[in-house]
Order: sequence, then C-alpha cells, then structure tokens
Amino acid sequence: MIDSKPNNNAHNHFKHLKTVGGALCLDFVNTAGARDTAMPTEHLHTYEELTAWAERVTILSPEQGEQLRSDAAHRPTEAEETLRRALSLREALFHIFVAVVEGAVVDADDLALLNANIATSYSNLRLMSADGAQFNWGWQQDAGDLACVLWPIVWSAAELLTTGDLARVRMCQHEHCGWIFIDRSKNRSRRWCDMTECGNVEKVRRYRRKQKT
Repeated sequence: MIDSKPNNNAHNHFKHLKTVGGALCLDFVNTAGARDTAMPTEHLHTYEELTAWAERVTILSPEQGEQLRSDAAHRPTEAEETLRRALSLREALFHIFVAVVEGAVVDADDLALLNANIATSYSNLRLMSADGAQFNWGWQQDAGDLACVLWPIVWSAAELLTTGDLARVRMCQHEHCGWIFIDRSKNRSRRWCDMTECGNVEKVRRYRRKQKT
C-alpha cells in the first residue's frame, strides 16, 4: 500500500540528486545511471519516489504530489503500472538520445513507445489564458490520472527532438556514468555531466596514470 503522506527520506534523497541535463526529459533519463554495469543506479523504485522527483523538478507542486499519492494509495495496481510505464518510457528515451549522441538510427520500438506516450499525453494538453490577452499551453489538472506526472516529460522529449539543437546533446565521458546532457558551452567542449563529480574523478584518474608512467 502506498502512503499518501510524503516520505521525508524520498524527498530528502531527491534534494541532492543533481539536475544537469538541461532539459526535463534528460533529467528524467538521468534518474538512472551506470546502466552498463552489473549494478545500475536506480532512483525511482516506487510511485511515491516518482512523485517526489516530480516535485523536485517542479512538474508537481507539493499539494499536487500529496494528492497523487493519496489517489495512488487507493489505486495501488494503477500506481504500480504507472511506475512501470514511467521506467519503460525513461529507458526508451535513454536509447533514443544515445542514438542521437552516436549518430545512429533510433530503434523503431523505442520511437513507437514514445509516440504511444505522446498520443495519450497530448490529449490532456489545453490552451489556457490567465487574463484573456496572453495564452499558453498547460495540462488538464482534474483528470485524476496517476500518469499525469509523465505528460510534461513527454512534451519535453518531443520538443527537444523536433526543435532542439541535437548536435549539442552529449553523454558524460566518465566511465560508467551514462548521464546525458545538453552542452551549452560556447566552444561545445563540455565532457562531464558535472565537473565537481565526474569531472574531478576523471582528473584524479588521469593524474594517477601520469604518476605511474
């Protein structure tokens, strides 16, 4: 059973998870790492953690997160299925953006999964106006759909793939990291997801190799 009250451990965990992707969809992809190892890093084990992460990246307000957890507590099967759907979407996006980085052909199944999510997400997109003069896109908030947390992620991915500068999409070059980011440096020379972590580790490794030679 899912607890409708926020778990402080889950929320505190995501306070320290860096968002360095440069796009919402990439930060979502980066909720896992070290995929090429026997012990990949996974940050989304439960629907509660999915909503806690969504609050961290401001997809959800704390009130919305609490409401979704309350709804999920009464619909545990749907919550579990939503988490499975989220993880499947995340891994499809990872494969798609790896293909972008490597200049490879995107797998048809991954693209089909993204398109399926686009079809279900975009039906909840609404044109909204705050004052009658300015309009913007927003999401239907009263649908009661536990998967609503995924809609902005799907939008972000579609926008990046169709209008973003894909030549700037990179993968961290630190061994076994696997995080993906947009390189916005002027000379397009960014190599690490985060210089204070992966970058420094690689610097230390290079220094030690030089010391041995």
